[in-house]
Amino acid sequence: MGTRSAIGIYHGNKIKGIYCHWDGYLSHNGQILQEYYNSPKTNQLIALGNVSFLAPEIGEKHPFSVFDTDMTSEEFDSKYQDMTTFYGRDRNEKGQEYKVFDSGEEFMEYFDSCGCEYFYLMKDGEWFVASEQQPTFQYLDKALTENQEPV
Repeated sequence: MGTRSAIGIYHGNKIKGIYCHWDGYLSHNGQILQEYYNSPKTNQLIALGNVSFLAPEIGEKHPFSVFDTDMTSEEFDSKYQDMTTFYGRDRNEKGQEYKVFDSGEEFMEYFDSCGCEYFYLMKDGEWFVASEQQPTFQYLDKALTENQEPV
C-alpha cells in the first residue's frame, strides 16, 4: 500500500501542487526533496504532473513498470531507479496535470481528500512538511535533523 503525499511550490501567493503515490513518508520523499530538489528542479517536477514514485532525478520518459518491459527487475531498477515515474509522461494518462491553490490550507484539504498523509511545500527555496495528524507546516530540514515523522 502506498504512503501518499502531496508536493507543492509557491508561485507568488498561489501554490502549484501534485500528488505522489508511493513512499511519501519523511525518511523517503522528505529526504529526497530536501537533498535533491531546489526551486528550479521542483518547478520542473511539478510541471510534469502527478507522480507514482519520486526519485532523486526527474529523468526521461521510461516504462512505467518492469511489467511494461522484457527486462528483469534487476535490469529495470539498474536503469530507472533514480528516475521519477510520472503518470502522464511515463504511462500516458490524461488528467494528471498540477493543480493550483490559493493557500496551504486549500492545498492540504484537496490532497487530504485524495488520501495523502504527508504534505511537502516549498516556499522561497525552503521545504516545509506537515501531515494529516500535524497540519501545521514545519521546516523539513529541522524535521529530518530531529528524525521526526510529523504524525
